[in-house]
Amino acid sequence: MAQFGFENDIHSILKLDMPITNAPMARWQRKASSSNTAGLSSLSPGKSANVSLSSSKTPTKTPGKGKKTPSKMGGDRFIPIRSNKQMDVANFLITKENEPVDANTSVSSESQKFWSVTLNGYNIEDAKILHLGGKPLNAPEGYQNNLKVLYSQAMTPASLKKNRYISSSPDRILDAPDLRNDFYLNLLDWSSRNILAVALNNNVYLWDAAQGDIHLLMKMEREEDYISSLSWTKEGNYLAVGTSDCKVQLWDVENQKRLRSMASHTARIGVLSWNDHILSSGSRSGQIHHHDVRVADHHISTLAGHSQEVCGLKWSPDGRYLASGGNDNLVYLWPRVQEGSSNRDGQFIRCLNEHQGAVKALAWCPWQSNILASGGGTSDRHIRTWNVNTGSCISSLDTQSQISSLLFAPNYKELVSAHGYAHNNVVIWKYPSLTKVAELNGHDGRVLNLILSPDNTTVATVAGDETIRLWKSFEMDPATKKAKERLVKSASSVIHQSIR
Repeated sequence: MAQFGFENDIHSILKLDMPITNAPMARWQRKASSSNTAGLSSLSPGKSANVSLSSSKTPTKTPGKGKKTPSKMGGDRFIPIRSNKQMDVANFLITKENEPVDANTSVSSESQKFWSVTLNGYNIEDAKILHLGGKPLNAPEGYQNNLKVLYSQAMTPASLKKNRYISSSPDRILDAPDLRNDFYLNLLDWSSRNILAVALNNNVYLWDAAQGDIHLLMKMEREEDYISSLSWTKEGNYLAVGTSDCKVQLWDVENQKRLRSMASHTARIGVLSWNDHILSSGSRSGQIHHHDVRVADHHISTLAGHSQEVCGLKWSPDGRYLASGGNDNLVYLWPRVQEGSSNRDGQFIRCLNEHQGAVKALAWCPWQSNILASGGGTSDRHIRTWNVNTGSCISSLDTQSQISSLLFAPNYKELVSAHGYAHNNVVIWKYPSLTKVAELNGHDGRVLNLILSPDNTTVATVAGDETIRLWKSFEMDPATKKAKERLVKSASSVIHQSIR
């Protein structure tokens, strides 16, 4: 029985709903007992006024205050401490709301707007921190935040890559009256001496880009004949002129004198290209002739591969390969002419046949001698880059427009294309990604040719609207230009020392 009694005691202790007899007195009970005790001591005259309370009881008076702290059964309430400044602000706001509206209110608001615009650059009432319309608003023009914080929908300058400015308008426009609007002809070339040559029907004009002077170099004897191609030598002192009467003329520009006239073709000569003393000419007959201008018997080799007119012809910068493009949609690669070779008919190395239109636009990469870029006509519209060592097509891009000319811009390692139908513009592409950098619009007709200035900063374009436009799109940064000049000077000094 004693065992059962012990278990009942344990269960009674563990029950949470039973009162705890030996627990300490609650706070509210202590407060109540202290107030009752104080009341009894004040009402009972027989009791002493100095009744000593237990140290665990809460004092009835707040130290340092003359007033009693009101007490409530269940706990003390929180009374915040406010400074005199906060009380003054609250009093001002309460009295301002109760003031009547007078005529000075509008004047005050106008003065506030004036000072806001003067100090901040904009009306602060119109500025919103939160805008639910989508993208954040741009800051007002010319606004500078004193806290160096700019809220704008544009990316921060630190996260943007610094790009050069490319003007969308030409630097200069020259008239080109009576220009033949023929896709297959090459009527513009820029010499290393900064002389621009242009063929206007049966005349050849020279424009000095430095001085601005214009000179008439030559005129065809017969009115029905016309100039079909132009090409400067590397030194820039001689100009080769292809004509519709199947001849190639060589002119001394400084003395304005024709040195010789070379006849070997049976049709008009639409394209010319130099490789030292070897001049290559492409004809409407589909043949390519090599001319050694040093000897009397100038015709040294014939390249027969194209079945239609040859309209594109470019020697590689190292002189190893000749690339030719024709109206038969083919691109041929030919080897360099061997000195003293008895074989007058050369054989092509490769035939690139992926284009579906006439290939007039050809360009060799100046910093990668094995890279060739080609562009197709209206039915193709593709820019293709080739590795001539393997014959593989590296990349292909549909430009949605006829391609009439291509060139590489070495200052920024970019590729420039001239277009006819349907865009009639010039496009700058980043190489090798072929991402579009800029579009140069302005010509009203199809762009027939483009050529790069000798300092590689300006592109000249000629179009069917009888204008020549100069686009200064590749000017180098001054710091980069100085570094490049120092590198060239140091290299030349090393060569000079080695020669000495």
